[in-house]
Amino acid sequence: MTKPLDTLLTNTLIYLEGKGLVPGKIGILKGKIALLGDHNQDMPAASEVIDCQGLWTLPGIIDPHVHFGFGNPDTDFQTESRNAALGGTTTVISFHRSTDLRTSFESIKAIAANQSCVDFAFHFGLTSRLHVDTLEEVSRRFGVNSYKLYMMYKGAAGLSKGFTEIDDGLLWGALLACKKIPGATLGVHCENVEVIPWLRDPLRAEGRDDLAAWDEQSPDFLEAENVHRVCYFAGKTDTPINIVHLSSLEALNEVRRHKQDGRKSPIYVETCPHYLFLDKYSAAGTYAKVNPPVRSQRDINAMWEGLCDGVITTIGSDHVPRKRETKDKDIWSASNGFPGTGMILPILLHEGLHKRQIPLSTLLRASSQMPAQVYGLKGKGSISVGNDADLVIVDPDLKKVVDPTLQESNADYSPYEGMELTGWPVRTLIRGRTIAIDGQITESAKQQPSGRYISRL
Repeated sequence: MTKPLDTLLTNTLIYLEGKGLVPGKIGILKGKIALLGDHNQDMPAASEVIDCQGLWTLPGIIDPHVHFGFGNPDTDFQTESRNAALGGTTTVISFHRSTDLRTSFESIKAIAANQSCVDFAFHFGLTSRLHVDTLEEVSRRFGVNSYKLYMMYKGAAGLSKGFTEIDDGLLWGALLACKKIPGATLGVHCENVEVIPWLRDPLRAEGRDDLAAWDEQSPDFLEAENVHRVCYFAGKTDTPINIVHLSSLEALNEVRRHKQDGRKSPIYVETCPHYLFLDKYSAAGTYAKVNPPVRSQRDINAMWEGLCDGVITTIGSDHVPRKRETKDKDIWSASNGFPGTGMILPILLHEGLHKRQIPLSTLLRASSQMPAQVYGLKGKGSISVGNDADLVIVDPDLKKVVDPTLQESNADYSPYEGMELTGWPVRTLIRGRTIAIDGQITESAKQQPSGRYISRL
């Protein structure tokens, strides 16, 4: 190839699937990876040459689980995509819920296209019979082939959110509808919410107001029971499913049991960085309140084991960017969820690579390669010729203290704030364009975000 390049990365260790970190150079043209060369190879001239100073170049992180719009609906795609980019996340999949998906989707897509500096796709939230009945129509119109059904919003819990139709019948109908759509996957939030009041009310009566109480009011067996139910139903319909934000050893064991039954359709499993790092005794307190809850050290170890043996398929942040004031309450009144998309890579490097000696290949398989594969994100997930040049230059030895004031999120706190982590991105490129460098979003990315919508059908 003699055509001049747009950008050339030199003096770097490139992560290549099946090979690990390899000294080399990356040539980028029109947003794509055009050339991969070894460190001594002559490359065409480039308009921009980036000397990576011996640091690692990894594929951009793909976060398949964010809730942009739950903080400030008017600006979340701006602030939260910046938060993502600072942490090395280059593609996100956000959840969209509405009464009628046919009439609401184009407006949220337009907001995202105008604001996001990372590439993005959407899942549809399924909360009614109308959603199931119109699923094939909206999927084909809008290029969406992944969905989420919320078992935790059954009965009284759902009524409080305005959902009146979520039950096992809706799960069954959603599985049947999903099966008809090419490449589709149904994600399910698994918690048996109907039992929770029987466990919660005595804890409140005792005056409990600690993070561990949140785990005790929704313990592991309630998650595991719902995982069994979803896997059992999916086995009867041969529908691919994804158990999202799985948090416990008991629930993971249910997945293992169902995977052994010779079923045809896959069971994907997602866990989150907080389930790999925070436990119910964390000093973060209400800042770490989330559904399902953060649990015990035994459960944390089980999540790492599931990641290593491949039962856990992907890692998603479950990012929710509400303000600190919504968390500065007792454990029962504080809001659920917290920001995290920009923390996936730092936590994997610190806790996984450095502390637990987990192979880089295992970490990137779950945070880049498999999200691209499971969700049909073509041209994403790996460093190879022809793929989008979504790249993260990482200093594996860089130590930084988590400071929410520097993270660009609408959320002004982090459950990880004050923690010193080792291993951080120092530059993030989306389709060959630098959008973050040394902990700052570039001015050009602020002025022209240029994130693209990814249609998957």
